[in-house]
Amino acid sequence: MKQKNTMKKITAAALCLALGLSMVGCSGSSSSQSGAASSSAAASSTAATGQKEEYKVAIVKYMDHASLDQIETNIQKELDAKSSELGVTFNYADYTFNGQGDSTTLNQIAAQLVDDQVDVVVPIATPAAQVMQAVVAEEGIPVIFAAVSDPVTAKLVDSMDAPGGLITGVSDALNTELIMEMMVAVDPDIETVGLLYSKSQDSSTKPIAEAKEYLDAHNISYVEKTGTNTDEINSAVDALIDAGVQAIFTPTDNTVMSAELSIFEKLNEAKIPHYTGANSFALNGAFFGYGVDYDDLGRETADMVVDLLVNGADPATTPVVVLAHEAATINTETCEAIGLSLDDVKEAFSTLGIGVVEITTAQNFSDLDNSN
Repeated sequence: MKQKNTMKKITAAALCLALGLSMVGCSGSSSSQSGAASSSAAASSTAATGQKEEYKVAIVKYMDHASLDQIETNIQKELDAKSSELGVTFNYADYTFNGQGDSTTLNQIAAQLVDDQVDVVVPIATPAAQVMQAVVAEEGIPVIFAAVSDPVTAKLVDSMDAPGGLITGVSDALNTELIMEMMVAVDPDIETVGLLYSKSQDSSTKPIAEAKEYLDAHNISYVEKTGTNTDEINSAVDALIDAGVQAIFTPTDNTVMSAELSIFEKLNEAKIPHYTGANSFALNGAFFGYGVDYDDLGRETADMVVDLLVNGADPATTPVVVLAHEAATINTETCEAIGLSLDDVKEAFSTLGIGVVEITTAQNFSDLDNSN
């Protein structure tokens, strides 16, 4: 059992009351303070209505990789924008942490946030959300998660429409069937598909089951390989290549995402397209990424944080937001390397009403922007 903090538990009702009380603070980050100072009239208005002038917003990223970095950046940008607009400070600079993909580290971070008495915690990715729910929500601190693919299966919420506790957020749930259909549209004669994922990632459980269901229904065989770290993922890819798979599917799996830069070249050499559940995979060399826009997801998450803190929204009755995406991201360098025609790919996807966003390989999105 986790050792509970000795701090007195705060009930949900007490939290709602606290959000309605006037409380002045001035210790926000310099960027957020400048946003608040830019509108003295708005600040006076918030004081008059009993809102805080500063909120402690904790952001806890599960690990470093392109998708999660992208979300973190856009949460911060949107909070800065809302600081200027509303005349309050959302202090995230003092409470931003990286779990380094380690549950022990995440639990230590959670305990620290309880001691810091933050106003809200924003975990990015399912493993981070599960730890924050178990620790900080237990102490009455609300949680707004980002990029949780299946919050119900992960036991974070009772349902997508009525979470039922102190936690809600934004989901990056996949349309697995559509990804399978795009795969078949590119290669109608495909016979064997590789399924590459980590069993330790709850975010992969549902889409892998959905992929199997689709492949079984269409008489397409599949080979499963898993790994819990980069070395194991590389070994799994080698095994899939040896098995003669004609394509590989990976959902929004953080373990595989962190290994993508180390596996895409061997897949290119084997002429195997890698179909994945996020555009950041394609940024890191995969042939294909399809999922939500993580810029949008970060902004939507920040807006939910503001709605909670400033407007008093109740997480228990605030539905989980699921964003839609209408374009597939194709790495044009990889497309050429595996012998596919970009024009043919676009034509195949167009029959399903899906457009194409073109990208080239980079470590993160800022590097790609700087290269243009």
